[in-house]
Formats: sequence, structure tokens, C-alpha cells
Amino acid sequence: MRTAYSVETVRAAERALMARLPDGALMQRAAAGLAAACADLLRRSGRVYGSRVVLLVGSGDNGGDALYAGARLARRGAGVRALLTAPDRAHEGGVAALRAAGGRVDDADRVSTDLIGRVDLVVDGITGIGGRGGLREGAATLVRALEATGAPIVAVDLPSGVEADTGEVLGDAVRADATVTFGTYKPGLLIDPAADRAGALHLVDIGLDDELPGVPDLEALQYADVAALLPVPASESDKYRRGVVGIVAGSARYPGAAVLAVGGALRGGAGAVRYVGPGADAVIARHPETLVHSGPPSKAGRVQAWVVGPGLGDGTAAVSAVADVLAADVPVLVDADGLRLLDASVVRARTAPTLLTPHAGEAAALLGVPREEVEAGRLAAVRELAARYRSTVLLKGSTTLVATDTEHTPVRVNPTGTSWLATAGSGDVLSGLTGSLLAAGLGPRDAASVGAHLHGLAARHASDGGPVAAQDVADAIPAAWRDVRA
Repeated sequence: MRTAYSVETVRAAERALMARLPDGALMQRAAAGLAAACADLLRRSGRVYGSRVVLLVGSGDNGGDALYAGARLARRGAGVRALLTAPDRAHEGGVAALRAAGGRVDDADRVSTDLIGRVDLVVDGITGIGGRGGLREGAATLVRALEATGAPIVAVDLPSGVEADTGEVLGDAVRADATVTFGTYKPGLLIDPAADRAGALHLVDIGLDDELPGVPDLEALQYADVAALLPVPASESDKYRRGVVGIVAGSARYPGAAVLAVGGALRGGAGAVRYVGPGADAVIARHPETLVHSGPPSKAGRVQAWVVGPGLGDGTAAVSAVADVLAADVPVLVDADGLRLLDASVVRARTAPTLLTPHAGEAAALLGVPREEVEAGRLAAVRELAARYRSTVLLKGSTTLVATDTEHTPVRVNPTGTSWLATAGSGDVLSGLTGSLLAAGLGPRDAASVGAHLHGLAARHASDGGPVAAQDVADAIPAAWRDVRA
């Protein structure tokens, strides 16, 4: 599992560790890891000896890390040039080490970007994890010029200009090909829009683990974590032990939403699916094993969880169906149209678990803010939604986030998404899939996390790098299961 900690927590851990180490030892550990990662990138495209490396160096410790790493590369025969964006505040020891190794040090403001020449690697050490706001104009101009060379960019700890704690990008920022981070991941490396600028992530162990608290701010499940949560049927299982999920979805205008949600549930391992809604004919035609009922949901029969909302519309029947489902004493997943029709006070008063699965637009409507605010600050938005509705919230998007209203519980981020999931009906499949996991007995946080993980893997299988339709994603869910369990 990947875990991430806030800037405040990381700094406290670093202070505690530095108190037990010789002066400068922690920076040398970081610089050694950074230099090794840079050398590996240079070898892939040629060699270290004779390569041209440009260091972008700010005033903080990240600049010192870059300078010491540059000195190590220079001693291996690389031509290293440091451009100081704050010459009066650059790390003195790092500057001296680079010069002693044969590197060149210049004031960035006095360097013409037209005369930089050939560059094989750029190391971004402009700002550290405490940086706020985007890059200043001079640094932004320099970064744009170096990006135009086509040389790969390695960010030190995180790309300069992004917000370490939130993943926000509030101005110009570096777009790195790789980020070498130290001790632990920072939330901004795992959450878009900042994560999109981090490139491949490489974690360097600097001995921080024992100083970090046991509960992180953010976590990302990996294959082994998901495999441990998968509800695999035993030999004595029957359809009820595997879980029966009820689905209230679809309308005369959107019958396909019902088909896709049911398909997601069936492929997700539900023992049985009870469907309630006007799309029964379309559902049976595609999935004849489905148990259909004309409604209301409370009369449809035994279920272990409900999914309500995909393609439901906003008529009186839809309003009644949402209210009926929310009155049930089983876990309920609310998606799409159901989010517009729910009564917030009813949700907050429920004793059984509730899982809300909005995209950015729906989240903005629930919070009463512009969509752009949610997209820019996804972490804050998902936390606020979970607290306001006393529910678990899965915020869909370029990085899917899962938050609960429980204190000291890490937000989870899903690492398996793909841009091909931005297609009509994809969310309906995710709802059915996640609902099947709820019915199988997973708690809402685990069901949402596992559902998002499998959904992303299924999309990768279905697309194979090209366009994909929602039904293809549903059909590929079993392949995603096999991946996780392999």
C-alpha cells in the first residue's frame, strides 16, 4: 500500500530523525537516492558520462538535494550546470560541493535560455514541499524553455508549483517525467491535478518510517491489498451468502443505465441481482438471470444492499424510489440522478451505511459550489461531502477518491484509472460493481476502494490503449479480478 502524509507530519518526522543523525546526513541520503534515479534515467537514453544535466535550484532543501545529487553525477563524468533562481539563498554546502566536483553554477536571471544548448536531463529543485502558489514568472519562463528542449525532467520530492497537501495547481507548475520523493509520498503526488504533473514516482527510503504516525493522511491500495479484500465464494456459498444486490435504475429515456448497472453487479460477483424499474425488458434481454420486480423497492424481496439512481430521471416515481431505498436498513449506494433526489437529512439520519458516488459536477451541486472548485480541490471536496452527509463518498474523476466521515481515517485514492473511462455509462457500471461488493459484506469504504480499483483495471483490459464503451468495461471485470488475484 502506498501511504502519504501531510507536510506538517513529514517535517515533524524529519526533525525527529535529524536530531539522531549527524548534521547533513538526511540531505545526503536524499541526494544519493536522487542521483541514483537520475543516473538510471540517463543510462536508459545513453550514458551518464558525457551527458548534460541542468539543475534548477531554489532556496530550500530541495535545491540542496539537487546540488548534492548534481555533484555526484558530475563525479561520474556528467556535465552539470546549476541555475540558481535565488542565488543569495541557495544552499551553500551544495553549491560548494557541485563546484568542487567540476560543476558550473550560474544565476538563473543572467542566463539566456536561447544559449543553454544541449540538455539530456533537467532536475527540478526550485521549490520544496512547503511551496505555496504557482511558480514565479522568472522561474516559469525558465521551466518552459527547458521543457521545450524535450529533455526528461526529474522533480525533487514533488514538481515545483504544485500544492503538496492538496494536489492543487494554483498557477504555473513543472510537468515532470518522474518525481523522486523522500521518506514517504505526499498527497499531491497521488491526487490530480497535481498527480498528472508528477510522472513516474520513485520513493527513496531515508529512514523516516519509524518517525511517521501509524495512520497516514492518504493511502492507495495495491494489488495485494485489493486481493485481501475480494469476497471470493467458498465451497458452501449460495447466492444469498455471495450477496443479493437490489438495483433501482433506468427510465424510459435511459433504459441502458439499468442494463449497465445490472451488468456491473453481475460481473462484480453478486450472487443475484434484483432489478426494480421501468427497464425490466431491456435488462432481461441482456441479463436473463436478473430477478425483476415492478416495485416499490421495499416489496422486491430480500437484498443485502441497494444501488439507486443511474438513469432514474426526476419524476415522482423516481423521488419515491429513492426515498423508499433510503428507508431500508441495509447499505445503500446512491449515484447519478439519485444524488439530486436524496434528502440530506434522511441520509444523515440513516443507521445503515450510505455510499455516495458523485462526479465533480454532482459533487459541486451537493456542496453548492462551482464545479471548477471541486475539480481544483478534490481532496477538500470529498472530505467535506463525507462530513456533511455523514456518509462514505467516492468522488469520481481522473483520480478517484474515497473518504468517510470517521475521524483519523485516511482518504483512499485509486491508482488504476484511465482516461478511457470518460465515456457514457461508465459510472453506471461502477455503481453496480460496487453495489455487489456491498452486498457481499464489504464495508462502504472497502467496497468503494475495491470497486474503483477493479473498474479501472477492467477499463484497461477493455481499451487496450484505444476507445472503449461502458459495456466493454463491464464485460472485462472478471479479467480485472484475475489480475488482482494472480
